[in-house]
Amino acid sequence: MKYKKSFAISILTALFLSANAQKEATLLVNTQKAVAPIAPTMWGVFFEDINLGADGGIYAELVKNRSFEFSKPLMGWSVKGKKFGEGDVLVQNRQELQISNPRFLRLNIKQAAKGDAGITNEGFRGMGIKKDIRYDFSLMYRQLRGNVTLHLELVDDKNNVIGIGTLKPNATNDDWNKQQASLVAIATVEKAKLNIWFEGNGLIDLDMVSLFPSDTWKERPGGMRKDMIQMLADMKPGFIRFPGGCIVEGIDLANRYQWKKTIGPIEDRQLIMNRWNVEFGHRPTPDYFQTFGLGFYEYFQLAEDIGAEPLPILNCGMACQYNTGEVVPLDQLGPYIQDALDLIEFANGDATTEWGKKRIAMGHKEPFNLKYLGVGNENWGPQYIERAKLFKDKIKEKYPNIQLIYSSGTDPDSERYHFLDKQLRSIGADIIDEHYYRSPDWFLKNAARYDSFDRKGPKIFAGEYAAHVDGKITGSNRNIWQAAIAEAAFMTGLERNAEVVTMASYAPLFAHGEGWQWAPDLIWVNNLTVYGTPNYEVQKMFSVNKGTHVLNANLNGKPLTGENGLYASSVIDENKKEIIVKVVNTSGEAKKQTLSFEGNKKLASQVSITSISADLNDKNAFDKPRNIYPKEEKVKINGKNLNLSIPANGVAMVKVAYK
Repeated sequence: MKYKKSFAISILTALFLSANAQKEATLLVNTQKAVAPIAPTMWGVFFEDINLGADGGIYAELVKNRSFEFSKPLMGWSVKGKKFGEGDVLVQNRQELQISNPRFLRLNIKQAAKGDAGITNEGFRGMGIKKDIRYDFSLMYRQLRGNVTLHLELVDDKNNVIGIGTLKPNATNDDWNKQQASLVAIATVEKAKLNIWFEGNGLIDLDMVSLFPSDTWKERPGGMRKDMIQMLADMKPGFIRFPGGCIVEGIDLANRYQWKKTIGPIEDRQLIMNRWNVEFGHRPTPDYFQTFGLGFYEYFQLAEDIGAEPLPILNCGMACQYNTGEVVPLDQLGPYIQDALDLIEFANGDATTEWGKKRIAMGHKEPFNLKYLGVGNENWGPQYIERAKLFKDKIKEKYPNIQLIYSSGTDPDSERYHFLDKQLRSIGADIIDEHYYRSPDWFLKNAARYDSFDRKGPKIFAGEYAAHVDGKITGSNRNIWQAAIAEAAFMTGLERNAEVVTMASYAPLFAHGEGWQWAPDLIWVNNLTVYGTPNYEVQKMFSVNKGTHVLNANLNGKPLTGENGLYASSVIDENKKEIIVKVVNTSGEAKKQTLSFEGNKKLASQVSITSISADLNDKNAFDKPRNIYPKEEKVKINGKNLNLSIPANGVAMVKVAYK
């Protein structure tokens, strides 16, 4: 009898322990009580003109060095034909008469037939030409004497003609004229060139020689490359940070980005060398310049197009501290601060203001409703704090509602970072911009980074981040699943702490397969195609499914931040009436995880499960753009419990509708 009692107690104990273990293994999602609101800006994109991101990238211009302003005036161009003699092709320089665009090309055409005298432009690593698409050629010219006809040819890499057009200048005078002609391509070619053959007899000056596809984003003449912008629109980003990045600082202050030189007529925008032209000796890019056809007006317009908040970053009187560390004296900082005040007026002012009037003249009557402004990029030290304070005082005095974003330097945990963080908190910073380019392991270990941050202090902008694998791996090969899944785990921590983290963006955004300087990157392109990396698929999953409020998702009363290789976050979307749970499995074996949805919300009878998984070294590529890609399935839910299977090295997202 004694034995039977002991055995019964053992059975009860075993059942209790089994039930308790099962309970402990359950991820409890509290659907009833929201922890904190999620800012609409939570997930965004950061654009910098690096890796041929603008010229040769989203700015759809196909002609390289169209105004002959590169350091080598004929870079990208070659002169052809037997009819050109000594002095018949000259680069003229107007110098102070036209500071923003001093050079043009003067051609002396002498009794030339087609094929006798011409110039060729090679484009940006060639020109991507698509069959049946119209291409619009334009130029500014002065026909000083005679009559010259321009024969236009698009040719492939074997010099086969794939598109033709003709432009006959209709004016002969000393004034600059603009004229256009069109060509339709009969073939698709990744690396085409443009030939311009001159027929006749005369003296003609050329400037702003341009070729654009007609199928730009929203079919805007002189606009952006449609497929690249669509990749951004598909992410539904909450903000676009622009124009950088290190180009904001410049190698020195003369090389810094100046927004006022990027607006107005295209021909009046003053080109500068892109700092990535010379930054890396192992990746020389001597043809990398900024023509500013993509300027601040176009950035604002793009943000509006895709429903994102514009987030411009301005120079704070400091050049790149890795290059020259040049600073403007504090008593001469006034023009830099005035640039910031004028930018706010340009974005938000009406027709009675100087800069609002300029925006309206460019075609945008309504304000852009700018809410955020960044003061400097990756600047550090007491010299930065001094300048940041002056910017803050002047901007807040005139525009108290503008949210100012400040730099916390280049790394997430150093004496430099802690100094900046303390100083910025002491001056009442709105938002602090943190950057982290670290190993995948760092991202896994820091998923709980913001759990202990002050909820009443400044908000955090995770402004630039990417998991960097072994440095011996180069180019797009760095965008492997190991990096993406580590970022996904870290992002559950950002999402869970949306009360503190108000913005986040991967960096850099774009890279040309033959023109990159920095890797990894979110989206890779060549002249014809574009693909999203595994990192892109992770970013898109979070961005499109950001929800409106954070929910607690706890295991044993605590957030899931690496236990058993699992990471999790949960949100509710009160607009779509959905509950969304994201679980990341960083282990090499599939995991079972029970989800239990607590609360009185009536759940739908089935859920959507979207998953991404791969071997850690797998990647996407131009020939395998969807090698790693989300898969979706519908499954039934048992009341308020779901037995979720998370694949090895995988991300699983559960969405369930409710009433």
